Amino acid sequence: MKKVIVIGGGPAGMFAALAAAQNGHSVSLLEKNEKLGKKLYITGKGRCNITNAGDVDTLFENVMTNRKFLYSAFYAYDNQRVIDFFETHGVRTKIERGNRVFPYSDHSSDVIAALKRALVNAGVNIHLHTCVKELLVEDLRCRGAVLEDGTKEMADAVILATGGFSYQSTGSTGDGYRFARACGHQVTEIEPALVPFNVKETYVTEMQGLALKNVRVTIRQEKKILFEDFGEMLFTHFGVSGPLCLSASSKVGKELKKGDLDMRIDLKPALTEEQLDHRLLRDFEENQNKQFKNALQGLLPAKMLPVVIELSDIFTDKKVNEITKEERNRLLHLLKQFPVTLTGLRDFNEAIITKGGVVVKEVNPATMESKLVSGLYFAGEVLDLDALTGGFNLQIAWSTGYLAGDSIV
Repeated sequence: MKKVIVIGGGPAGMFAALAAAQNGHSVSLLEKNEKLGKKLYITGKGRCNITNAGDVDTLFENVMTNRKFLYSAFYAYDNQRVIDFFETHGVRTKIERGNRVFPYSDHSSDVIAALKRALVNAGVNIHLHTCVKELLVEDLRCRGAVLEDGTKEMADAVILATGGFSYQSTGSTGDGYRFARACGHQVTEIEPALVPFNVKETYVTEMQGLALKNVRVTIRQEKKILFEDFGEMLFTHFGVSGPLCLSASSKVGKELKKGDLDMRIDLKPALTEEQLDHRLLRDFEENQNKQFKNALQGLLPAKMLPVVIELSDIFTDKKVNEITKEERNRLLHLLKQFPVTLTGLRDFNEAIITKGGVVVKEVNPATMESKLVSGLYFAGEVLDLDALTGGFNLQIAWSTGYLAGDSIV
């Protein structure tokens, strides 16, 4: 039996503690918050997108940074094992669009309660309101941790699962990066990821709160397409958000630093331009004696109508039967390529995850142990790993946490 300290009571830390305890070690889980899984409570809008039910190739494809590093972790504890774990521990699951896995109850609290029960049953000593000041390192070996009150907690192994830098109100304040640097590890530049966009156009704020489903978004840098996908998005008081835009942020964030990017929304992706033109002609024929401003109700959400009408440059009171072919083509182009100019990303307070972290070349991918300091392990978002939305980031947390805890022998 070894004495193991796990720093951080998020998903990676809880799974690391569980795996170590199940191997017969004496495990102490140190969490500075008043409860475990504080960030987990708010993931998936409080529903907790546990993992993704796609195949292993899908897991790798959705990892944006250092996917090869995760080979051992994903195969050691894959998404099916995650689903089985929660089902076995009383959390019934369901699969939604995009293979997203949620608790059947839609309550993240059920996920956290199951993890806490498993930790208690495994004999893990949970210490809340416990803040770590620094790691104890002697002769290139991690010997434990010093708490904020000066208490020294000795250990044979320490697992650093302190999370990233996003949603700092949940305790993700970058402590792990400081601990890692003090041990000689490099930490890449950190940036907000899976984060909404700021936009230039003021008309976007007029549509605040409007969610669009089944639209296609294309983001270009001049003529080069940087991102293109189909799904859901949301207009906000500052710009655009929602699953499509959050995923896009991880792919175009670097280019956005160089200058504004052009985003186009295809509001009717199921229809070709020709088919949409036929639809417009039919609608116009049915509403030929109406004013233009009253003729598009069946085509667009109410909140979007005033904006589209204004951008179409068609006089609002014009009778539908007086609209010219040129004006109709202008409207058609607008519906297929609604314009938005992206000017920047929102900050860490609105980022779901952090891009960047401890350089993975200095960590053994087969065990998650530091290559520089023996007895020191890493798990979760503190590492330079990030993925798209859909349960993939939590899968990284479960897999790396399990592998770190299981590797202490």
